[in-house]
Amino acid sequence: MPDRDAIFKRVRTSLLQSSGGAPLPDYDPSALVAKPRLTGAGLWENFAQNFGAVSGRPMTELGEVVSFLKSEGVSYGYCDLALCERFETVLDEIGIEIVSTYDRERYDDYQFGITRAAGAIAETGTVILTDSSTSDRLGALTPWIHIAVLPEACLIETVGEALASFDPDETTIIWATGPSKTADIEGILIEGVHGPGEQVCLLML
Repeated sequence: MPDRDAIFKRVRTSLLQSSGGAPLPDYDPSALVAKPRLTGAGLWENFAQNFGAVSGRPMTELGEVVSFLKSEGVSYGYCDLALCERFETVLDEIGIEIVSTYDRERYDDYQFGITRAAGAIAETGTVILTDSSTSDRLGALTPWIHIAVLPEACLIETVGEALASFDPDETTIIWATGPSKTADIEGILIEGVHGPGEQVCLLML
């Protein structure tokens, strides 16, 4: 057996034997609240303001998403099967094809990905993605454009409340505060290096 296969076999075996993740450390929830970033407006209004401040694109209408994708000149993308009915007809009308199965051998072919979000934090403008709610993690992370579809009931006011709401058995939790960013090289901020360069959040009313 090649070394690579042997290593992955040991990792998989170890994961199967795991009894679950480590418990969260003790912390003071009040230390996590950034109240100055919350105004008297509603949760969505606060989220949209903070999400937009980090180059995210908050949207409340399907037509906004369609117009944005059309303006980007895309023609092919991935969509969560649970959301296909909502998007397929309107995108097909403008010549954009979506598929509900993510082929890992074709990751470069997906110009956008549409997945469900587990939540969104108003005080930071952060979209929460989890393995239990996101149909395929790579469908959310590898395309240049990611569209997170969020039920209104999943809006959360603060980081502390978000942490308290997480299922301890959740295997992966990703926090996306706008597009992917890095400033590793000479302190210059570059977007879209380790993930999507365009992060959209569509509120599902």
